Amino acid sequence: MITILVIALCLGAVYGVGRLGITMRHNEESAAEDDSLFGHRETLYLWYADEALTDYLNSVAVSYNDCQDEVRVIPVYTPGREYLETINQASLHTDEVPDMYIVSNDSLEKAYLAGLASEVRPAADMPLAETFPETAIRAVTYHDKQIAYPFYFETSCFLYNETYLKDWARAQLEAERDAVEGEEAQAQLDGGAEPEEGTEETAAAEETQAEQGVSEEEVEERAAQALPETIDDILSFADMYDAPEQVEAIFKWDVSDIFYTYFFVGDSIDVGGADGDRADSIHIYTEDAIRCLRVYQNLNQFFSIDTKEISYDGVLQDFMDGKILYTVATTDALSKIEAARAEGTFSYEYGISMMPDVSEDLHSASLSVTQCVVVNGYSAKKDMANDFCAYLTEQATDTLYDRTGKLPVCDSGDTYSDPNKEAFRQEYMCSIPMPKMIETSNFWVELEIAFAKIWDGEDANSDLKALSEKIMGQVTGEAYEEEYLDVPEEVEETDEGEYVDEDTAEAVEDAAQEE
Repeated sequence: MITILVIALCLGAVYGVGRLGITMRHNEESAAEDDSLFGHRETLYLWYADEALTDYLNSVAVSYNDCQDEVRVIPVYTPGREYLETINQASLHTDEVPDMYIVSNDSLEKAYLAGLASEVRPAADMPLAETFPETAIRAVTYHDKQIAYPFYFETSCFLYNETYLKDWARAQLEAERDAVEGEEAQAQLDGGAEPEEGTEETAAAEETQAEQGVSEEEVEERAAQALPETIDDILSFADMYDAPEQVEAIFKWDVSDIFYTYFFVGDSIDVGGADGDRADSIHIYTEDAIRCLRVYQNLNQFFSIDTKEISYDGVLQDFMDGKILYTVATTDALSKIEAARAEGTFSYEYGISMMPDVSEDLHSASLSVTQCVVVNGYSAKKDMANDFCAYLTEQATDTLYDRTGKLPVCDSGDTYSDPNKEAFRQEYMCSIPMPKMIETSNFWVELEIAFAKIWDGEDANSDLKALSEKIMGQVTGEAYEEEYLDVPEEVEETDEGEYVDEDTAEAVEDAAQEE
């Protein structure tokens, strides 16, 4: 395995040589400038591939350089598809070794086996588990070793139009109040008492009641109660919701991208165990996963989303245009919605909540990716690099979101005082970290293909079985056959002759009739 990795990394040399020339010139100029300002210090190079981090990392480097006298940190922007290969070339063939670099957690096995990642050495012997949530620790753990510092994350959450929900809640409360008043009036009539009209007392009571109306607290409480806890709840709400004219869909999301659909099976399959690094812990073909995929497939009867036409950007734009009540979104939605609000093109209230479960018995779990800061195994300054990594990921994240739109794993400021950002953090802490195993690196593409086929009507059982056999064949190195799981379809026949899961059959049919 290590030999294969070395060969693969060496193949990036042609690309890496050109990039290294640019990087080395940039580093030399930066080092010379720093020498003139600060005198001689040990230099640490931090490589990164996301240009959105440039201003933030430069700011953190300056603040770190100012608070001590021994080290200066120079961030180095290094874009390119062969990012790890370029780091490898710089580590082997230059004097300016990247001491640290930022990479997603699913690349950690490749980095570690190539010698590009070392076990962390937290400052003052402070274990990462005392600073970061369990999900983040699992994301950076490889064979019981923590080989990176969690930095920021991405996951998916439930995005809803709060204005529409409040309008619905207010209408419901007012209708209920009117019904109670009608019942009271009818009771008076039935009791033989004629209501007195025109008196000062009657007029005053009616005026007071009209002024009081429905309180905002009542509206917010009823709207919160309407947020779905399961997929069935979405369908039930669609059945009773009188949507405004501009609303084109109650629930619409990008069914073509696995990042927005994985929550259906996230709690029902296992790819690599808790830390995503165990080839002997792969369980894709399970009874619960089959049931979850059947629920997923049944939704197409109501929502009718075309996998070939849908896109995340298009869905998010429809949401901002007020055409969708519910959708699934990643953290970028927060900054995009706020930018639209500042431009005057988004005039609604909105909210973020955790993803609903598939059903009362089948739970959901979103997929997450953790961007990490790794100390290069080839660095000669690992202790210094570890100290800066801890500073970057634990102490300097208070402005990370404001300057980059990225949500930090460790909150050292007031980022999560915003309930919408806090909802993403809560979802992240319940999410499934992207596995690290090289043998299963194509699993996500294959799962996405399977989801699309199942959405369009193919058999969930057979497609999931075929997917598991393909992945297990890659892992074991030989043909693999799963024992067939006989999972009866709990179905009910609709008027059109279609079959749906009995847990959602009635809700789907009622919602379709309402639509």
